[in-house]
Amino acid sequence: MFWFLTKSLRAVITLLLVVTFVFFVLRLSGDPTYMLLPDDIDEATRTFYRQLWGLDKPIFVQYLNYLGALLQGDFGISFRNNQDAFQLVWDRVPKTALLTGTSLVISLVIGIPLGIVAALYRDSWIDRAVMAASVFGFSMPNFFLGILLILIFSLNLRVLPSSGSGTWRHLIMPASTLGISFAAQFARYTRSSMIDVLNKSYMRTAQSKGAGTARRVNLHALPNAAIPVITILGLKVGELLGGAVITETVFAWPGLGRLLTSAVASRDLAVVQCIMILLAITMVVANMLTDLTYGWLDPRVRVGAKAGSR
Repeated sequence: MFWFLTKSLRAVITLLLVVTFVFFVLRLSGDPTYMLLPDDIDEATRTFYRQLWGLDKPIFVQYLNYLGALLQGDFGISFRNNQDAFQLVWDRVPKTALLTGTSLVISLVIGIPLGIVAALYRDSWIDRAVMAASVFGFSMPNFFLGILLILIFSLNLRVLPSSGSGTWRHLIMPASTLGISFAAQFARYTRSSMIDVLNKSYMRTAQSKGAGTARRVNLHALPNAAIPVITILGLKVGELLGGAVITETVFAWPGLGRLLTSAVASRDLAVVQCIMILLAITMVVANMLTDLTYGWLDPRVRVGAKAGSR
């Protein structure tokens, strides 16, 4: 209970800091009326819209009003579309969830087995090949890899659509663009963790008792090697969402990333703030789930948490 209350308090503080930072940075970036209204509009009309959107009040009054509205579940109205900001953002969530979820599955399915193989064949040509591919995948920027895939599979081979989200074929290249980079990272983390576990004394004991390689890896090595990998997984959620912004822009994928890009460009404050709050909540929940999974895999964490709460 103490652990949960501590984590919840930290989550609330984190969200408040995110809301505060985003709110003031957006207000200091310029007057939205100059981006959303025609250049030749008269000052009276511009003043009318400032009053309509609440931009005529002092910034701290705007901030307090915004916090009060958030507590009532009101995320504001989109300046550009005159729609509820939360509904506008929520309509894009399924597309981004599909893209990031598929990318995460690709990265885990490819990265973890490659890391295990590299660790089992340490210092061999297999290990060097896996690590070389990992460095290449990790170093490749998302926008460059995305454009490269479009050139190969859309323009030259003409087997995959270059943009949109109409069918499952539209998902292949965006998900691969995100997944390849993270697969390379998970391969490196898994290899390092596996090598550390394989050198432990209990692994030598299991081998001396006649346990086969598959049994040693599946029952002894993997559960212990998974602990640091899962810790990294929680931290990578933020990077995955950040990479989705670029990937969705390259492939014209109608998700949160593309909406965020257009909202920032037009200074649609309510939409940007809503997206950032949603991303912050996702990060907080992902880290809490990571801590729970960490404690489930490693009993020492549960014992330490119980001892600390006494």
